[in-house]
Amino acid sequence: MESYQVTFTISRLWKILVATMLIMFSVLLYFGGEIYQKMPPIPGVVRSDDGAEIFTREQIQRGQNVWQSLGGMQKGSIWGHGSYLAPDWSADWLHREVVAMLNIVALAEFDVPYEALSESDQMVLQATVSWAMRQNRWNEANDRLTISNERVDAIDTVAQHYSNVFQARDNDYSRTIREQYAFSPSISLNEEDFHALTAFIFWTSWSTVTQRPDDTISYTSNWPYEPLVGNTPSASLLIWTILSIMLLLGGVGALVWFYAAQYDIWRDDLAPVEGVSSENLLAKLALTPSMRASAKYFWTVIALFGLQIVLGIIVAHYAVEGQQLYGLPIAEYLPYSVARTWHTQLAVFWIATAWLATGLFVAPLISGHEPKFQRAGVNFLFVCLLIIVLGSFVGEWLGVNQKFTDLGMNFWFGHQGYEYVDLGRFWQIFLFIGLLLWLVLMFRALLPALKSEKNNSLIMLVILASVAIGLLYGAGLSWGQHTHISVMEYWRWWVVHLWVEGVFEVFATAIIALLFVKMGLLRNTTATVSVLFATIIFLSGGVLGTFHHLYWSGTPIGVIALGGVFSALEVVPLTVIGFEAYQHAKLEHQAKWTEQYHWPLRFFAAVLFWNLVGAGLLGFLINPPLALYYMQGLNTTATHGHAAMFGVYGMLGIGLMLFCLRGLTEPDEHSDRWMGRAFWSLNIGLGMMVFLSLLPAGLWQTWNAYTYGYWFARSAEFIHSPIMEGLVWARVPGDIVFAFGAFSLAFAVILAYRKAPVARAL
Repeated sequence: MESYQVTFTISRLWKILVATMLIMFSVLLYFGGEIYQKMPPIPGVVRSDDGAEIFTREQIQRGQNVWQSLGGMQKGSIWGHGSYLAPDWSADWLHREVVAMLNIVALAEFDVPYEALSESDQMVLQATVSWAMRQNRWNEANDRLTISNERVDAIDTVAQHYSNVFQARDNDYSRTIREQYAFSPSISLNEEDFHALTAFIFWTSWSTVTQRPDDTISYTSNWPYEPLVGNTPSASLLIWTILSIMLLLGGVGALVWFYAAQYDIWRDDLAPVEGVSSENLLAKLALTPSMRASAKYFWTVIALFGLQIVLGIIVAHYAVEGQQLYGLPIAEYLPYSVARTWHTQLAVFWIATAWLATGLFVAPLISGHEPKFQRAGVNFLFVCLLIIVLGSFVGEWLGVNQKFTDLGMNFWFGHQGYEYVDLGRFWQIFLFIGLLLWLVLMFRALLPALKSEKNNSLIMLVILASVAIGLLYGAGLSWGQHTHISVMEYWRWWVVHLWVEGVFEVFATAIIALLFVKMGLLRNTTATVSVLFATIIFLSGGVLGTFHHLYWSGTPIGVIALGGVFSALEVVPLTVIGFEAYQHAKLEHQAKWTEQYHWPLRFFAAVLFWNLVGAGLLGFLINPPLALYYMQGLNTTATHGHAAMFGVYGMLGIGLMLFCLRGLTEPDEHSDRWMGRAFWSLNIGLGMMVFLSLLPAGLWQTWNAYTYGYWFARSAEFIHSPIMEGLVWARVPGDIVFAFGAFSLAFAVILAYRKAPVARAL
C-alpha cells in the first residue's frame, strides 16, 4: 500500500511538473511575441522639421554593430545591461541631450543660458522641453521619425562630447574622459562608424523618453530616472512591487506550512528501508576509461578559475587607474572590455565545465556501463572545448581592438557585445554542437540504467535536464547581426537565466540526490519526491522570473507585471533552506565512512547559504520593479551577481568536482587540510568582497541615483569620486583572502594527485 501511495505521488508530481512547464513556457513564448510586436520601432529615416536627413535605419543598425565590436555591454551599458565603469550610454545621452535642449531654448527665448534663469523660468522650460521630447513623432505610414530643429542642434552638441569619448582627440578633455572610462588609447573610430554609433545611441535614448502610442509612459517604462524630462516611476511599478511582496509573503507561509505538515517524512523517511549503508556502495564499482579521462576537465576547471581571479583583479583596478595597472600601460594590450569579457565568460566556462565533467564521470558510475568509444568521445569533446575557449578569446581580443575591418566578420568570429554570450557566432555554434555531443555521451551512458531501474525518475530527471542544457543554449542562436536589441535581450536571458540559473541547477540537484541514493544514504522514493517537488517550486517562479531582467528593455508593461510577481516566487523555496541544510547534515552523520566526503559536502552546504543570501536576499533586493528602477546597472547588481554566481553555482561546481576527485584519487590527510583552507578562504573572501565593497558601493549609488538622476550615479565624476574609489580599494582584503582560497584549492588537488588514481570508484 505504501509503495502504491509513493508511486501515485511521484506520478502526480510528474504530471504537475509537465503541466506547469507547458503553461510557463507558453506564457513566456506568448510575451516574447508581444515583445516582437511592441518593441521600440527603428525608423527608416530620422529627419528634422526642415526636412534634413539626420539618421537612417541602416546607420542605426550599423551603429549597433559598431557598439558590439567595441565590447558592447562590456563597455558601459544600454538600458541598464552591461558593465559599471563607463556610463549607461542611453541614460548619459538622454541627460546630455536634455541639458543641451534646455540651453538652446533658454538662449533662444531669454538670451541667457539655462542655469542663469530664475527657478520659475527653469521649471517652465523643463515642462516645455519635456513635452517636446516625450511626444511620439514617429509616423508608421511613411516610416519616418521627425524631430525639431532645436533637437538636431542638441544632438550635434552631444555628438561633440561623444567624439572625444569614442575618437581619440588630441586634447586634454578627450584624454581625461577616455582614461576615466578605461578606453584603450589605441582604439578610435573612423567618421563613418562614429556617426553610425551616435545614431544607435540616440535611438536607444529616444526610446527611453518617447511615449508609446496612446500611452503616458515611454517604450522603456520611463526608465532611466531623469526628472528633467519627466522620466519618473509610473504607478504600475508601485502596484506590481506591492503585489510581488504580498505574493512572496503568501508563498513563504504556504511553503512553511507544507514543510511543517511533512515534518515526519523529513525526520523519519530519509534513510533507505533497510537502513543506512555501513559502507560506501559506490566504492565497489570500478573506474572506467571514460571516467579516468574526465580528470583533465577538472584540471582545466582549476586553471580557468585561477585565470578568472587574475582578470577580476585587473577589471576592478581599472576603476581607479583607468588605463594602467600600478603604472603599467595595460590598456594598450588588454583593453578593459576584453578583460571584463574574459572575466565573465570564464565564470561560465569553468563552472559549466565542472558540471559537464561531473555528468561524464557519474553517468557510467550510475549505470555500471561503459559504452563503446565513450573515452574517445570524452577526449574529443575536451579538445573541442579547449578550441572554443581559446578561439573565442582570440576573436574577442581582435574584435575589440578593431582588427576586423568588416563588422560581419566581427559578429561571426569576434565580439558580439552581449554579456555572457559575447563570443562570436561561429564559436556559439561550435559550443552548441559540443553540448549536443555531451548530451549524446550522457544519454548513451545512462540508457542502461534507465531501462533496468524500476524507480528511475531521478535518472529521467538527469536525462531531461541534460537535454535542456544541450538545447536551451540554442536560444543564443535566435538573433542575428541586425536583430532588434529588445528581441536580442529576450533570447539572451533564455541563455543566462534559464540555462545557467535554471536547468543546470536542476541537473546538479538530481545528480547529487542520485549519488546519495546509490551510496546507500538516501531512500530513492524520498529523494525522487523531494527533487521533483523542488524542481516544480523552483521552475514555477524561475521560468517567468526571467522577465525581471527585461523591465526596461523596450518591453510591454505585462512583462513588468509577470517579472515582478514571479521573481518574488523565486525567493520562496529559499526561505526553507534550513530544512535542506538539516537534511544534508543528517546524511553526513549517518555513516562514519562519509567523513571522506566532508569537504565536498561542506561546499554543498555553502551553496545552501549563498542561495539564501546571494540569490534570495540580495536578489530580492533588486528584483521588485520599483527597486530595480533605481538600481539597475549599479553595483547592487554586481553584489547579487557575485554572491549568486560564485556563491551558488561556483561553490556547487567545486563541490561536484571534489566529489568526483574522491573517486579519482586516494583520500589524503594533507590535501584535506588544504581543502579546508580553500573552503573557509573562498567563503570568507567572497563575504568580504560583497559586504565591504560591492554592497556599500551599490547602496551609495542608489541614493545618488534617486537624488540626482540615474545618469549621475554612473557618471565619471561620481565613479571616480573619493568614496567610490575608496570602496573599490576596500575589495583588496577580500580579494586577497579569496585568491588564497583558490590557491589552496589548486594545491589540495595537486596533493591529492600525488598518489596514483585508485582502481575503484567513489
